Amino acid sequence: MTEKFDMPTTYDPHAVEDRWYKHWEENKFFRSVVDPEKESFTIVMPPPNVTGQLHMGHALDNTLQDILTRWRRMQGYNALWLPGTDHAGIATQAKVEEQLRKDGTNKHELGREKFLERAWEWKEQFGGRITHQLRRIGASCDWDRERFTMDEGCSEAVLEVFIRLYEQGLIYRDYYITNWCPHCQTTISDIEVEHQDKPGQLYYIKYPVKEVEREFISVATTRPETMLGDTAVAVHPEDERYRHLVGQMVILPLAEREIPVIADEYVDPAYGTGAVKITPAHDPNDFEVGRRHSLPSIQVIDREAKMTAEAGAKYKGLDRWDCRKRVVKELQSRGLLYQIDDLLHAVGHCYRCTSVIEPMLSKQWFVRMKPLAEPAIAAAKEGRVQFVPERFTKVYLNWMENIRDWCISRQLWWGHRIPVYYCQDCDEIMASKTRPAKCKCGSTKIEQDPDVLDTWFSSGLWPFSTLGWPEKTVDLAYYYPTSVLVTGRDIIFFWVARMIFSGIAFMDQVPFRQVFIHGLVLDALGRKMSKSLGNGVDPIDVIESHGADSLRFMLVTGNAPGNDLRFHFERLDGARNFANKIWNASRFALMNLQNYEPGENPDRERFTLADRWILNKLERASRQCTELLEHYELGEAARVLYEFTWDELCDWYIELVKPRLYGKTDPADRETAQYVLTAVLRGALELLHPFMPFITEEIWQHLPHRGRTIMQARWPRPRDENMDSQAEEQMELLMGVIRGIRQIRSEMNVPPGKKAEAIIVSAVPEVRETLNAHIAYIEGLANCRAEVTAELAEKPEQAATAVAKDVQVFVPLRGLIDVDKELARLNKELKNLAKDLERVRGKLNNQGFMDKAPAEVIDKERGKEAEMASKTGAIKERLAVLTSG
Repeated sequence: MTEKFDMPTTYDPHAVEDRWYKHWEENKFFRSVVDPEKESFTIVMPPPNVTGQLHMGHALDNTLQDILTRWRRMQGYNALWLPGTDHAGIATQAKVEEQLRKDGTNKHELGREKFLERAWEWKEQFGGRITHQLRRIGASCDWDRERFTMDEGCSEAVLEVFIRLYEQGLIYRDYYITNWCPHCQTTISDIEVEHQDKPGQLYYIKYPVKEVEREFISVATTRPETMLGDTAVAVHPEDERYRHLVGQMVILPLAEREIPVIADEYVDPAYGTGAVKITPAHDPNDFEVGRRHSLPSIQVIDREAKMTAEAGAKYKGLDRWDCRKRVVKELQSRGLLYQIDDLLHAVGHCYRCTSVIEPMLSKQWFVRMKPLAEPAIAAAKEGRVQFVPERFTKVYLNWMENIRDWCISRQLWWGHRIPVYYCQDCDEIMASKTRPAKCKCGSTKIEQDPDVLDTWFSSGLWPFSTLGWPEKTVDLAYYYPTSVLVTGRDIIFFWVARMIFSGIAFMDQVPFRQVFIHGLVLDALGRKMSKSLGNGVDPIDVIESHGADSLRFMLVTGNAPGNDLRFHFERLDGARNFANKIWNASRFALMNLQNYEPGENPDRERFTLADRWILNKLERASRQCTELLEHYELGEAARVLYEFTWDELCDWYIELVKPRLYGKTDPADRETAQYVLTAVLRGALELLHPFMPFITEEIWQHLPHRGRTIMQARWPRPRDENMDSQAEEQMELLMGVIRGIRQIRSEMNVPPGKKAEAIIVSAVPEVRETLNAHIAYIEGLANCRAEVTAELAEKPEQAATAVAKDVQVFVPLRGLIDVDKELARLNKELKNLAKDLERVRGKLNNQGFMDKAPAEVIDKERGKEAEMASKTGAIKERLAVLTSG
């Protein structure tokens, strides 16, 4: 029996969401336990930074994962969504250092061990913030399995992988140009560098040729301060302009050093002057040229982005930008700077702090990528890993096929310390999970490498380290490979690629079968949300104002896989309106289901046309939604459910079924109506549950149901007996007639309470039969008295018309409205429109306006013109109807 009716008149998310989430979590409804009898469905959460707060990107990413997890769980899969957080090396260390500065100290005063104690304290105090926020959006993760990239198990996996790669010769240490962030004080990988187009200058500098009076070779550079570290000038070997200078020496201005002119095919003869200054210590391309020609490397910029002693006494200690100004000024004073061109060029910035990156020569640890990349490339080409949308396969392959060795060392203290030890007596290098007691030379003077591993090194192992690897656990055997990875397009290189090659290398299997890529959440103007722009929207604020279900539904609707999403508050309001619509319709239904005792399914012969039609519509929505979810078209699936729930269930079926619920027919008919309404409402709620978990649980609990939670309800399976194309066709006919009469009433300003006369004409016998059989639907929903006929001797005077398939509808207006009053109103409106239209067209015909006005202003005026012209035509049509006869 349906519970005693006690639903509040309005939906209050605050009264529902925390209560149900607590219920789900306390009852372990998110828990997954290995069950060989059931097929697993596994998602590993992209671990958010432990420093983080929930932002719209997290909200979108985790909403998509939750929809898939809840849906598969309802389908009967043993669904595991495994959560966790990332230790976020640079970000966490920056937070802790900031806290230390407030306390009047720094990491160097504390020392490494004390600093790490403070870092762990910070993690314990603030690290759980984002996982609590994820609960607010309804994330149905198995929290009992929550992991952290620096927990004991994940750390063991990192050590194991490093040692294996080192022993295979795939990890090595070497000098190389790396991307150095002077603010974060660490190297960052190539893909962590964000290139931004910035205005700059191209400086043309003359280098005097040694012992040749008044002969120079000219170079063009955007970074004149680095010339102090030049060790050569390079030209193309086939460039006739400079062939006579190859092998000669030139004088490096300001430094007054002799450097050679060399020939190298790296040089583009068409760019600048065709001659290039070579600074091996401060440019990756120059570094490679330097290696080929055995050039020395002179470091003139240090890790603080200040000039070194090698730059010369007068420049030592200057900031790089101040040094640039001084170098330019001195070159000009000597007549060696002869041209400066403005240009827009890409400048590398740190993804974390936005400081300009300094290419820096240093000794770092690298992973040799080609042997690891090749099987990962094959996995995508062979379809063992599929990207959704498919276009991202090309993005992935393009990067993997052109991959460079990966710099994995970071000059930080927080993170996985590199498990390499150096003998201070014989320089032996030892890779070991634990500190060796002594070197093979017998020395006990052993020091561990001070650097830590790139954060992505550990997160690249996430799909199998979280399941127990390197141990052969039951979880690993059952849940790996995982089913799908859901992630943003911005970390395909950072993370997705690294998980794929790591999974193949250490598990001999891809880590997931599919990669579902979504776009970024942008502001309403299409800009990336950021602190600097002040355009970010806090998801928790949205949950407070609109509820989690509204936020989730807004994020998922109107968006296709891989595409960016613009955040509009109007769409958020629309999602809240949808939640209220569901609530109000359900409340009405439940008011009419009190004391309803579900018994045996009623005889289908008792189903009315409306019953058969809504069951057919539910069946079609269910099948369509399931198919769309299978193809990761979550936005389209949500749209299908929205249209079914709002339009077909709420606006049509509930209106059609009201007379039967109110007892205006026999009791058996009322019970049939209650049965169908219950079945359809419950079905709609179960389909909507993955998208809007809180409101659906709250309402579902008031309906007759089996089980303790809607989460455990069975996802609707195909029921062929509910497919009914005849009912659909007949209802479409009736709905077309009702819409036509309603539109006439609206356009002609017919008072809502006034009953109209409707003459419905059709020459098709079957159509007339359907109309006559269900005339009550038309009369009830269009507020009219209807008559069906095969033909009319003559068209009624002053009658508005509407057309539906095989049907023409006439609504006589005399007596229904005050025709004279309506004529006067329409003529006045037409006159005002004519004035407004003349004014707008005057603007558009004014050449001065068209030449000076911005394009968006002109488009707006054209839009007004089109709207007014359309409205004018509609009014003239109504006037013609009212003056006919």
